[in-house]
Amino acid sequence: MCRQQLGELQAHYAQFRARNTEILALAVQDVANAQLMDEAVQADFPILADADHRIADAYGVFNLLGDGVAAPSVFVIDTQGRIVWSYVGANISDRPPSAEILSHVP
Repeated sequence: MCRQQLGELQAHYAQFRARNTEILALAVQDVANAQLMDEAVQADFPILADADHRIADAYGVFNLLGDGVAAPSVFVIDTQGRIVWSYVGANISDRPPSAEILSHVP
């Protein structure tokens, strides 16, 4: 995730929490770099490290753009663990705004 999108999610975090929704950000980085990003954004939600990209691989978004990182993507997962909506960007800056993500939260 880029700092801009993390900042935008942070700005709307209260709206997600009001919908009983949690945000988890995943960075295909080591723990130290994920922590640096967390400190830079001062996110109230967790930014998790996926250095070996196992999670990005499991969701099918690693290296889709041929750049060795996860494509920008969002997954809305319900309380039963089902993906109810997903968005996978066509390029590095293709990210949905928080309002669009919120519109898909059950």
